[in-house]
Amino acid sequence: MPLEMNREVFITCAVTGGGGTQDRSPHVPRSPKQIAESAIAAAKAGAAVVHCHVRDPETGAPARDPKLYRELTDRIRDAETDVVLNLTAGMGGDVIFGSPESPLPLSNSTDMVGATERVAHVAECLPEICTLDCGTMNFAEADYVMTNTPGMLTAMGQMMTDLDVKPEIEAFDTGHLWYAKELVKNGVLKSPALVQLCMGVPWGAPDDLNTFMAMVNNVPDDWTFSAFGLGRHQMPYVAAAVLAGGNVRVGLEDNLMLDRGVLAENWQLVERAGTIIENLGARVIGPEEVRAKLGLTKRAPVS
Repeated sequence: MPLEMNREVFITCAVTGGGGTQDRSPHVPRSPKQIAESAIAAAKAGAAVVHCHVRDPETGAPARDPKLYRELTDRIRDAETDVVLNLTAGMGGDVIFGSPESPLPLSNSTDMVGATERVAHVAECLPEICTLDCGTMNFAEADYVMTNTPGMLTAMGQMMTDLDVKPEIEAFDTGHLWYAKELVKNGVLKSPALVQLCMGVPWGAPDDLNTFMAMVNNVPDDWTFSAFGLGRHQMPYVAAAVLAGGNVRVGLEDNLMLDRGVLAENWQLVERAGTIIENLGARVIGPEEVRAKLGLTKRAPVS
């Protein structure tokens, strides 16, 4: 197929993520204050959207405490730098089985809660965007399953729509896009939808370009998509996403390194992505243009 390069590109910065990276780099922010400061620095470097998880401020372990999200949201909204806020809703779907011979009872590390609780911080904070992981998937860990049943996704997606928060569909494989289209067909999600193509996450879609283009070709023409790759593939996927007609995501959730042996900060990854985009002949757009493009309404700080 011919290239249909995107010439008006927005950058999403995935600021901290929900993985166990907190002890692998001192730049991975932990507290709401640190996460907000890193997000604002990324926005100043050119990110129009910041995608945020929260962590235990003391240990850095992934968390989903609504109070942490509220503090983070308030700090970002109170800042002088404008940016579109995107909160994860992916937590609370972690099922960890016992050994292969004794899968039940589940491990005490399992964190599986209902749809309302998974979306509670979204209802509290009302970000402009929140994520919806559109399928169940095995991850690299032997007995861990990211669990998102069709019923759960229907319930969560309807809550997001009713809250007027735009879901960012996280697609880790082509089947996730298939189900996302079903959610739109059934009126659970509005069209045109917003999609994040997640490449190279074990064991989802591998990060080769043939698979990437299969993912791109399964996104409806009137939808908006971004894409990312992990680790050393993060910057190549900046170029690939733009050339395929999409937008880009970078950040410490997906990659800790700026160069071999050089730990990155979020703003540096955003800055480098912006350089790649501009060298391709495209323009990096800001938060107001993203709101116009996606039909978002900026919300004032929640009282």
